[in-house]
Amino acid sequence: MTTRSSRPLTAGVRPPRLNAGDVVALVSPSGPVPSEQLDAGVGILESWGLRVRVMPHARDTHPVHPYLAGDDAARAADFFTAWAAPDVRAIVCVRGGYGAQRMTDLVDWSALRGAEPTVLVGYSDVTALQQAVAARLGVVTLHGPMPGTRSFLDSPAAQEHLRATLFEPESVRVLSRPSAHPLVGGVAVGVTTGGCLSTLATSVATPSAPTACGGVVLLEDVDEKAYRIDSYLTHLRRSGWFDGAAGIVLGSWAGCDPAETVVADVLGDLGVPILADLGFGHGDDPITVPLGVLAELDADAGTLTLEQPALA
Repeated sequence: MTTRSSRPLTAGVRPPRLNAGDVVALVSPSGPVPSEQLDAGVGILESWGLRVRVMPHARDTHPVHPYLAGDDAARAADFFTAWAAPDVRAIVCVRGGYGAQRMTDLVDWSALRGAEPTVLVGYSDVTALQQAVAARLGVVTLHGPMPGTRSFLDSPAAQEHLRATLFEPESVRVLSRPSAHPLVGGVAVGVTTGGCLSTLATSVATPSAPTACGGVVLLEDVDEKAYRIDSYLTHLRRSGWFDGAAGIVLGSWAGCDPAETVVADVLGDLGVPILADLGFGHGDDPITVPLGVLAELDADAGTLTLEQPALA
């Protein structure tokens, strides 16, 4: 396997937690969202006491490529405007799909470096945007359910875990679920990183893609065949992406061929703990996991314990 030198990950800046009355902005950095689902998600967020600002292009669909929510510049502008707005405390992506990699390099990151840290919530394709926020701004983000998706709208448990993470982050420092189990036992400490496997694989060698050195790596995906999971993992490993990783945590693999056997085969000899089925990502009742915080992985106990609450 190819090895490259890597600087170990460091913990990011934690944005402030939310309070009733705070403004949250909804953006669509990737695919388009059904309007009725977005409306339902807005209602849930408003029921938490938040003031919701749907950004101008959040409901758009690209005129040529219907898999994109509006053109790249418009999606980037919505994100930039929301992060730069002094009254916006959180940016919540409404859904994943595809497209975040097309817009991240259109954001004027240098202009955002002086802005207050903002909470960013999302998963799936939003992994690419979360990587950019980590690399360009050094801010912790939340791998969590999105209000334009059925996995959020149909799951009171997912809603409550996200709400607790946003408003009462000290109450969800120990992440676990009954189904969690070790593929490789052991304990490790590192900075949480990762996200959607396919997006991680296609981000290799892009300007904002970190490696996993010093990281507790989160991996999940949806609707993938075993050979494709194998190819993503093998590509990441051959590129040196896993060099220096402290541990690995698997989330949900909804609609995928059994992934645990593939992960064990491709990564099991790394000599790090691997915890399976922690329940973040595309599956039912997904939990919210912060990216960019120091955490202890205890694969035998089935827990991921955050050193500090996700938000300050």
